[in-house]
Amino acid sequence: MPNLLVKPKGDQGRVTHVTPESAGWTYVGFDLHRVKIGETISAPASDREVCLVWISGKSQTSVDGQEFGVVGERMSPFEGAPHALYVAPGSTWQTKAVTDLELAVCSAPGGGDFKTKLIPPGTHPLLHRGKGSNTRHVTNIMPEDDNSAHSLLVVEVITPNGNTSSYPSHKHDQDNLPDESFLEETYYHRLNPPQGFAFQRVYTDDRALDEAMAVENGDVTLVPKGYHPCATIHGYDLYYLNVMAGPSRVWKFNNAKEHAWLLTGG
Repeated sequence: MPNLLVKPKGDQGRVTHVTPESAGWTYVGFDLHRVKIGETISAPASDREVCLVWISGKSQTSVDGQEFGVVGERMSPFEGAPHALYVAPGSTWQTKAVTDLELAVCSAPGGGDFKTKLIPPGTHPLLHRGKGSNTRHVTNIMPEDDNSAHSLLVVEVITPNGNTSSYPSHKHDQDNLPDESFLEETYYHRLNPPQGFAFQRVYTDDRALDEAMAVENGDVTLVPKGYHPCATIHGYDLYYLNVMAGPSRVWKFNNAKEHAWLLTGG
């Protein structure tokens, strides 16, 4: 199995490149680009659907010649909800940075007759989940109930310093609806301040897979199967961008039985 911790390569250009082939799976792709003012990012048409997420910065954007103007607003992923753009399969897109730009390219197999469209901030409400030291703040970008894509599910989460997230431990690695769905997943991590770190564990019930990783700013973790909780340390807020995809665009998970008591406080 490939290494589940993907470090960025350099600090400019396409610094992260995860493909189904490199991850050893079938569905999810993830790229992270960092470019300077005036530089352009583009991609040719393919049979994959794409969700562009402006992590920070602004850029002039078009798809198949259709102009979407300057997209993006925040200058840090910790400064509010993102701008995003769904790009339908078979489309060519490009974007030219008008500030320093960090752009995430989330992809999965396409299908159906879904249309390219902007996903501006406020499209979905900010959700607050958990309590106590298990608090996190969730912004859905492409949730399962929006009927906007064939495969992609995309969400941002901010976990305040000293808190856990994706916890109690849950998994979605069985294609067994309505009880559980099979979804591959990537986590793109950022820390504030950036010199911080967090932890993530990916493990199965039988421990045939059991990896605990120290996660630093800009790292990507791969979740091919199993449970995948994470925790950030005191003084450092954790942001992550999740990309999920599988044979069905449904997020149905199961919690680890030994930790289920945490949901009731029993």
